[in-house]
Amino acid sequence: MSEFDYDLVIIGAGVGGHGAALHAVKCGLKTAIIEAKDMGGTCVNRGCIPSKALLAASGKVRELKDTSHLNGLGIQVKDIRFDEGAIANHATNLVNKIRGDLTNSLKRLNVDMIKGWGKVIDIHKVSVLSDSGEKIITACNIMLCPGSIPFVPPGIEIDHQTVFTSDEAVKLESVPQWVAIIGSGYIGLEFSDIYTALGSEVTMIEALDTLMPGFDPDISKLAERILIKPRDIETHVGVLAKTVKPGTPVVIELADMKTKEIIDTIEVDACLVATGRIPATKNLGLENVGVTIDRRGFIPVDDRMAVLKEGEPIPHLWAVGDATGKMMLAHAASGQGVIAVENICGRHKTIDYRSIPAAAFTHPEISYVGLTEPQARELGEKEGFAVATAKTYFKGNSKALAEGETEGMAKVVYRKDTGELLGVHIIGIHASDLIQEAANAIAQRRSVQTLSFNIHAHPTLSEVLDEAFKRAESDVAA
Repeated sequence: MSEFDYDLVIIGAGVGGHGAALHAVKCGLKTAIIEAKDMGGTCVNRGCIPSKALLAASGKVRELKDTSHLNGLGIQVKDIRFDEGAIANHATNLVNKIRGDLTNSLKRLNVDMIKGWGKVIDIHKVSVLSDSGEKIITACNIMLCPGSIPFVPPGIEIDHQTVFTSDEAVKLESVPQWVAIIGSGYIGLEFSDIYTALGSEVTMIEALDTLMPGFDPDISKLAERILIKPRDIETHVGVLAKTVKPGTPVVIELADMKTKEIIDTIEVDACLVATGRIPATKNLGLENVGVTIDRRGFIPVDDRMAVLKEGEPIPHLWAVGDATGKMMLAHAASGQGVIAVENICGRHKTIDYRSIPAAAFTHPEISYVGLTEPQARELGEKEGFAVATAKTYFKGNSKALAEGETEGMAKVVYRKDTGELLGVHIIGIHASDLIQEAANAIAQRRSVQTLSFNIHAHPTLSEVLDEAFKRAESDVAA
């Protein structure tokens, strides 16, 4: 018999904790998972799942309203109407189903689900505080999966009705006539897609000098042309939302980002604050094991997902997901959880962040994996190699032509000497599905020479990548 109640106790039942629990049971570990709120965490309840349901429904509205596109296919549709309440219910129902599926999968595997707030007492003890009081459980290993919460900058007041974050936006309690969106990252982009499809006017406010600053510059430029300019979206770049006051109307003071001087005041019906997320690492008991979080609140970990104390791993203590600050993506958290469990079981494995893909589910979609061109060139200068790129366009793809969806591009970034694939960036129909081929190739550190000989089905959208690899291979060979 073990001296501990469990082999592994996981604090936080988001996607990272759930993925870790499933793998732990597969590896023969007696496992418990502690959750203070809802099973599934941010992704299932307030993030990926409901937002994608809204994007799917609003995307159909956008498609059916695009009469010129439909007429080109020989289709005529009239009197397009939608029920925003039914769209919101679609998202809610999907959340309930997937949350139930996650819960049932853990029950089937005999994972103990403990309701309450988990806090580390020492490397083998966890306190669980619930309505029924406090209890102590012991574990050989403890894994922290606390997730993240929306970041609200100073000067912005949230009332959760007229001024709100993505947590409230996914409920789609209303479709404002005029909505300001602060931030042009993937959350801001996706909700601008939803709102404009359903008839809202959008003002997008970005503090940095360019829209979509996290994407490859060529993708950002094309995305602005496809996703911003043709739609009812006004943009402010290099502008800070210095103050935001809730109410009817919402009053926003805009300031020059560099001087911080007020340059304008606008009044809108609602404001979505999409300025990123911060780790939910308060009150986890990290001080009890001597762990110091960084100034942004992230838990320090190595690539095995072991928690670090003064740069050294703490035995039996692990952390995964948004709270580590590595990649704030649900599937990254799940992958980290599996890696952590492998190391708990004595099988040394590390995570390869370069091969983890990401996507924005706009219409059309944006996806990427690996390094942007500027990141690759910076690495090349550091390590002494030249970087090259190759681009192909959906307008030359037979399947895209058949669909009447020819807006988009695929861009590959690679080493000019060895041909190693460093990054792939796509904007276009089904970009989120196409990116996995590139992610697998980067995980295997494959070259564009090798990839150019892969045979793709015809006619398919995947030939956009095939053509890009072939163009890159010709350049390397030359």
